[in-house]
Amino acid sequence: MRRSVYTIIIYIILLGLPSQNMQATETLMMPQEDGIRLSLLTCGPGEEIYSLFGHTAIRYEDQSRGVDVVFNYGLFSFDTPNFILRFTLGETDYQLGVTDYRRFIASYWMEERDVWQQTLNLTSEEKRKLIGLLEENYKPENRVYRYNFFYDNCATRPRDQVERAVKGRLHYADDMKSTNTGSSFRDIVHQYCEGHPWARFGIDMCLGSEADRPINRRQMMFAPFYVKDFFASATLSDSTGVRPLVASTEQVLAIPADARKKEAAYPSPFQVALGLLLVVGIATWIGVRKGNSLWGIDLVLFFAAGVAGCFWTILAFFSQHPAVGSNYVLFVFHPLHLLCLPFMLRKVIKKQMSYYMVANGAILTFFIMLFGVIPQEIHLAVLPLALCLLVRSASNLIICRKQTKR
Repeated sequence: MRRSVYTIIIYIILLGLPSQNMQATETLMMPQEDGIRLSLLTCGPGEEIYSLFGHTAIRYEDQSRGVDVVFNYGLFSFDTPNFILRFTLGETDYQLGVTDYRRFIASYWMEERDVWQQTLNLTSEEKRKLIGLLEENYKPENRVYRYNFFYDNCATRPRDQVERAVKGRLHYADDMKSTNTGSSFRDIVHQYCEGHPWARFGIDMCLGSEADRPINRRQMMFAPFYVKDFFASATLSDSTGVRPLVASTEQVLAIPADARKKEAAYPSPFQVALGLLLVVGIATWIGVRKGNSLWGIDLVLFFAAGVAGCFWTILAFFSQHPAVGSNYVLFVFHPLHLLCLPFMLRKVIKKQMSYYMVANGAILTFFIMLFGVIPQEIHLAVLPLALCLLVRSASNLIICRKQTKR
């Protein structure tokens, strides 16, 4: 409670301070005589999983009207009815919002996130066109859109509006259509999950083999910093000649390194999975020696694997999210673990052979043997988790054979 009050006080103070306290180089003059400046804002990554990739917005300044606002395509609410279900099914709606620039920059100061500004080198006509497009988008009937993480998000929408405003006169320095980039959607996700192993693990588990296909440079622009980089080298051409798209670049908010929050040290997903395998392995070895099936371990492990499998099955077969289908993780985690759990446990408790355990053991054996050649980059933590289930399946066969010999 005390921290929340402190944050609110700081926020109010920020709104009353002169703008240069929050902006590093906001002393540049307006680049055009019309007194209007339109800029692309690129915000650094945050700590929450939805902010790890940064953010993009468009700043609109008009000296004559005293306007300084930010058009932000990244607004959403966790309070939306059935938010979790809708997000899982890829039915999340975002909307365009308009925020006072100083409020916008203050919120990023509180979140300790850097912000860069690229002043767009537009003619007066192009500025009017872009402002008109933004205002049209902000109409109540247009401001809500169906969010798509890779293809239609808070970074691609500002890019698309700038491109529409210049009517095809924008030229990127690189070939934007060639897939000879050496990058995939998963590669870029990994870049932005650096230092966040659990976020990387969660996203990796959700993405299927489609996320490992090479993508072109335009597809890479789902990530805000790629929009920033490609805009920096882009040009505009018209009857008067060729000019750079970006007139100037400045960092309007720089958070000192010593002011950033320190990362808490947690065990990585692989370390946790390896520890679980060690516990399961030791317990199983003791149980086999004593002829004890330890069916409680099977109940917990296969129930958890089944519940997780239900989630990934929904993603793979029913979600509108891109690149979540054809997920080979389903060979390890799937709903059959839940459906067959009562029948499997009945056999295990009676120390009888479970055909489900036999089939599961065979599938997991092939999965582990082929782990390195599966056409999908699967998180390494899946390997010890698969071994946990394999060890439990093998224990049932060993105990049954001992029981038969008696």
